[in-house]
Amino acid sequence: MRTTRVVTISPTHPLPEVIQEAAVILRQGGTVAFPTETVYGLGADAMNPHAVRKVFEAKGRPSDNPLIVHIADEEQLSEFAEEIPPIAKQLISKFWPGPLTLVLKAAAIVPEEVTAGLETVAVRMPDHNVALQLIRELGSGIVGPSANASGRPSPTQAQHVLDDLKGKVDMILDAGTTMIGLESTV
Repeated sequence: MRTTRVVTISPTHPLPEVIQEAAVILRQGGTVAFPTETVYGLGADAMNPHAVRKVFEAKGRPSDNPLIVHIADEEQLSEFAEEIPPIAKQLISKFWPGPLTLVLKAAAIVPEEVTAGLETVAVRMPDHNVALQLIRELGSGIVGPSANASGRPSPTQAQHVLDDLKGKVDMILDAGTTMIGLESTV
């Protein structure tokens, strides 16, 4: 079992060096629990199949259950979605960043570990400064299902993540209690 490091971070003005350290962990195939406006997510580099499998293992989540990819801007959307229909563009302009997940046709390069072998990918842009800065620093999308053991309540505080996933996640970015406390709308 690995050591889980908990780092307190400002939700509005996160220290760049903490974000950089978390991004290095993700680049190296590790996992980082991070806050969003909804709940804490269990993050891994969405383009690294080995790292994505670690998310399933940590949560005890069935691998046939696809994951949501968190992005930091609309430009990243084209990396994961083959096409963006007009209705999706309207929803994006009205609700992103925010707790809305769109299911779109997946780009060919999206690992099947993310899509669970489906032809679609779920994507959202969180409305939380820590999440957005982490995604930007990584330079890629981050898978981010709720950072809890499957079947347990979704975590709204870093302590909830630690209670469920201690020793199963490399780092937890503790930015206090999440704003909404419910998962995004799909």
